[in-house]
Amino acid sequence: MPGGGPGRTATDRISLRGLRVHGRHGVLEAERELGQEFVVDVTLFLDTAPAAAGDDLTRTVHYGELAEDLAGVVGGEPVELIETLAQRLADVCLARELVQVAEVSVHKPAAPIPLPFDDVIVTITRGRA
Repeated sequence: MPGGGPGRTATDRISLRGLRVHGRHGVLEAERELGQEFVVDVTLFLDTAPAAAGDDLTRTVHYGELAEDLAGVVGGEPVELIETLAQRLADVCLARELVQVAEVSVHKPAAPIPLPFDDVIVTITRGRA
């Protein structure tokens, strides 16, 4: 049953794909100085049944506010590794008490790789402890 219920893992998902934000993350000095575009995808696992039953935004995740918070992290304090950035983004997702599990992908399509490539992506999945 979608949504599970008390004590069960939620199978409902809210996904935000392709959030594009300029950031200054990377190991190289040039990456920190010039910055580049990062693309973020998140999938939140939660029970959306209470929100749907009451047509109540307060019983789900406001994805507009989530997007703004995620953009603030990407555009904020630089880190060297996109793994670290992904963890910070997962922490933002899990700060919403209804979210049980968050899957976060950070794309770095302009990574400094001297060969043709399409994208570099780090994907992590984090849940409540």
